[in-house]
Amino acid sequence: MINDPIAIFLLMSLIVITALWLERSVPFLKKMGSASLCIILGIILSNTSVIPGESPVYDFLMREGVTASIVLILLSVSIKSLKMAGTTMLKAFLVGSIGSALGATTMGLLLAGQIGPETWKLSGQFTGTYIGGGMNFAALGNAFETNSSLFTAGIAADVILTAIWLIVCLAAPLLLGSKTKTSPAPVDNNPSQDNPKTLEKALYDSLKAIPIQDIAAFTGITIGCMLGADLLAEWFPILPKILWLTSLALLMGQLSVVRQLSGGAMLGNYLLLLFLASNGAKSVIANIVAVGPSIFYFAFGTIFIHGVFIFGVGRLLKIDAAILAVASQANVGGSSSALALASARGYGELVLPGVAVGLLGYAVGNYLGFFVGNLMQGLV
Repeated sequence: MINDPIAIFLLMSLIVITALWLERSVPFLKKMGSASLCIILGIILSNTSVIPGESPVYDFLMREGVTASIVLILLSVSIKSLKMAGTTMLKAFLVGSIGSALGATTMGLLLAGQIGPETWKLSGQFTGTYIGGGMNFAALGNAFETNSSLFTAGIAADVILTAIWLIVCLAAPLLLGSKTKTSPAPVDNNPSQDNPKTLEKALYDSLKAIPIQDIAAFTGITIGCMLGADLLAEWFPILPKILWLTSLALLMGQLSVVRQLSGGAMLGNYLLLLFLASNGAKSVIANIVAVGPSIFYFAFGTIFIHGVFIFGVGRLLKIDAAILAVASQANVGGSSSALALASARGYGELVLPGVAVGLLGYAVGNYLGFFVGNLMQGLV
């Protein structure tokens, strides 16, 4: 068994490289995504005794590593991009967010006896992830200090159900009837950092060369936000560190000088993948199997209630089924899923609005997830 921290860190980086290669090269693994592959590879190496289940490397990545990741990704979220969403898409996204919160709360109350004392944490995490995507699940899991086995089982259930829900949303406009006309996505001849589609790509590509001064600036800003969040949480304990961190990063990200920097989202995504690999390494398969069915029911029930709510209330509000489907994907799968659905169905005019509200989910998911989690802590 490899116990040397440097060697373990090397293996974590190799896991990320392998996951990214598999996502790009193997068609059916592309649907799983590099995040899920990092967790799976981490589980395999740990449970086959190649690496230990505990290491200072994992502790670092699950504290400072994921915290820096959150800052770097949120620095790339432009509030200005919301103007591209439009009021109808924003309304649909809000309805879907309420549905996700209701679903996570309901399932937490129903399954508390089966899952145990950490049920409230999952209510918060599934609220966050079904409002803005997987980054929120990771951020809230870190803030709540969720057990690794529960965390990994939650990710596994989320991956499976997110894929199924994409199929449902592809069919929904056809079954419910949609008046949205198909058209190619508008061509953007002048992409900018405020373009939500550009920001989505930035998670995997720096889009342009990264000068050393940008790396230096991101390092200083990230450490400054982390330190600032620690101090603010100490001085004003009414809000936890994760919400101070989210707020500071979002505020800094609106400064024009910060928006000119390149590569932050990509670096943040890389740290997030390292964090997920370490979480997989800390997970014991027997524990995951033991909690797996209950967690799956939790995720399924949350998405089911979200779906009934967004399509039911949305139709009462006379929102077109195509807009509801794209907004639902922005909630459940994040901006990339919204982009995939709008493109696959040929809803060119909904591409940018869908990605824009998906990025909004990144921004607000932590706040709403934390609220629901703490509400549930007092109920279960």
